[in-house]
Amino acid sequence: MNSNLYDLIIIGSGSAGMTAGIYAGRSRLKTLVIDKERAGGQISITNEVANYPGILNISGPELSDNMKKQAQSFGAKFLDAEVTGVELEGDIKTVKTTAGDYQSLAVILAAGAVPRVLGFKGEQEYRGRGIGYCATCDGEFFTGMDVFVIGGGFAAAEEAMFLTRYAKKVRVIVREPEFNCSKMIAEKVLNYPGIEVTFNTEIKEVGGGDVLKYAIFENNRTGERTRYDVPKGDVSFGVFVFAGYVPQTQLFKGILNLDDYGYVITDEDMRTNIEGVYAAGDIRPKKLRQLVTAVADGAIAATEAERYINEKKEQLGIVVEQEEKADDGEFLDDEIKEQLSSIFEVFQNKVTIAAVLEGDAELSDEMKGFLQSVTALTDKVELKVMSAAELKALGASVDVLPTAAILNSNGEYTGIQFHGVPGGHEFNSFIIALYNTAGPGQEVSEATLSEIAKIDKRVNVKIGVSLSCTLCPDVVAGSQLIALKNRNVEAQMIDLSKFPEIKNKYSIMSVPAIIINDEKVHFGKKSIEELSEIFRA
Repeated sequence: MNSNLYDLIIIGSGSAGMTAGIYAGRSRLKTLVIDKERAGGQISITNEVANYPGILNISGPELSDNMKKQAQSFGAKFLDAEVTGVELEGDIKTVKTTAGDYQSLAVILAAGAVPRVLGFKGEQEYRGRGIGYCATCDGEFFTGMDVFVIGGGFAAAEEAMFLTRYAKKVRVIVREPEFNCSKMIAEKVLNYPGIEVTFNTEIKEVGGGDVLKYAIFENNRTGERTRYDVPKGDVSFGVFVFAGYVPQTQLFKGILNLDDYGYVITDEDMRTNIEGVYAAGDIRPKKLRQLVTAVADGAIAATEAERYINEKKEQLGIVVEQEEKADDGEFLDDEIKEQLSSIFEVFQNKVTIAAVLEGDAELSDEMKGFLQSVTALTDKVELKVMSAAELKALGASVDVLPTAAILNSNGEYTGIQFHGVPGGHEFNSFIIALYNTAGPGQEVSEATLSEIAKIDKRVNVKIGVSLSCTLCPDVVAGSQLIALKNRNVEAQMIDLSKFPEIKNKYSIMSVPAIIINDEKVHFGKKSIEELSEIFRA
């Protein structure tokens, strides 16, 4: 049989998708979970989970990491790729991705939803310069400033309380006459220190210079408008939008039955209008969009898919070869530190980390200790301390110090640098960079390589990150993969908490921040294809 044939393909690795992976893996189904983003979906950018039965309190990233590890322990394989098309009719389903085509007997759609953009004046212009959609990622950039939270649902309420850790004052703007989340949460927000709530109000406009300086609000009952201006002495303020979500169903229009809002219509067993195709989680219409309902959907979808798959195998006489566990291509989670020794064993070539430990002495010592702890685990990765002049002679930019640059087996500069300790979520991008340099490296489609090859001019890329950002590692890894494949590109990860001068220079108030040739700045998640296009511009 085709090695790319699976019993079940799950599109999306949020709570619903990973639960489906756990149940499918336990049922001994050969399962592939595909997602272009970090596993966990919305829960991975949630600071605190306190309403999941049996768990008193846990961070969203920790819970999502545990879910993925559990799915992998049951044999589910995870693929980091973007789905570009689907063929769902017939006995064998095909899912087309940037890493190739994969086939299965059944498919579960669990792509979830993304934050809704409101469309008020200035929203797009100031995205990343004051307008945010992820408090966990960007909250600390607004330390000591005023923050507005737009929305009256559960997410707005929870994130408003989280933002009080940083903000001078949090103002919640709700267009309805009351919150539309549980009364307990609503009461908690209304009485929470540092939070002020205004009902029957909508945001109409924001503006300023490089960063936000004013906002205009309107009472939707009286029509009265009020203006907020940055208080004297403050640099700016923040606006976090939590106004619902848009389902990720663009690929399925004209294929599956969708409702008027774009959600996939299913029955109570998660079955869609196509046999062998199921939907779970926030991609389907439901009254309550919570972690507990997402995992319930995933469990039901996987259970129903198992029955269908077993019947289809018997009918078609198909035997799908099982895999005991996910292959070595996927070792990109936080728990990777415990598995480093086995990961290094697959390296095909030696890699050198060239460290220039100049600049901030404390940070240099911290980086040196981190790098020594990694290289002590293997003879496949060597640490070499050199001067800025020596690294510059290899063709590297040395405008931000200290730095850890990666050299290939020939001692050549790869275009990859890390400024600051790549801990937290950036530990993943650091290991990916070593793996891609040493080989075998991540699989890249010919179409993507063709797009990367079109970059025909020198491009320096600085990716500003925070180590708590779950969206940043994919941008860092994608940019550095492009640098490896095209010597015209140099990609530098910069921990903005360690280099505030860069944050201030470019008025960065959201991550990931992608700085091109020290001039233009782009914000947000980008695929390798999108990054290639930006680098060519």
